[in-house]
Amino acid sequence: MAADEGSVRRAAVTVSQDEAEEQGRQVLRAHEATWALWAVLRTADEARHAMAKDLGLPYTDALALEHVLSADTPIGPGELGRRLGVSTASATVLVDRLVAGGRLVRHPDLHDGRRRVLQAAEQARKDAITAMTPLLRTLDAATARLDDGTTAAVVAYLRDIAEAQRDYSRSSRVR
Repeated sequence: MAADEGSVRRAAVTVSQDEAEEQGRQVLRAHEATWALWAVLRTADEARHAMAKDLGLPYTDALALEHVLSADTPIGPGELGRRLGVSTASATVLVDRLVAGGRLVRHPDLHDGRRRVLQAAEQARKDAITAMTPLLRTLDAATARLDDGTTAAVVAYLRDIAEAQRDYSRSSRVR
């Protein structure tokens, strides 16, 4: 009987992720679309873990490669370390590992010869595209179900969200 009581007690305190999110919604009062976006952000991290596995890389290595591939301008090891939230020494070890594995290449910065910038090796770029393609096709299929007006609204919303996150990240670094 005591074992049954313990099981019931554990079941009573264990809530599903959906129930926990609903409790959070009640406490934090946010729009339903905001909570849906939060779920997208959370599952994006899960997708990154799966992609790292598909690439045969540790998560941090795959994330580093993603930062190099998606940077608007070439970044160096120091900037990569800041983006990953790791020390310069750790970033150097990470970069060395990705260079030795043929994933990244170091080049002199065209504007500052003392600085080195990172570039994804061509095969690493191809591997990343191959790993991303199934997810992108699924996302495109969901987007294709939207009419033009809805698509324009979603794009504007997502751009606003991306800018809000950039602003939050910048202000967080200043604090």
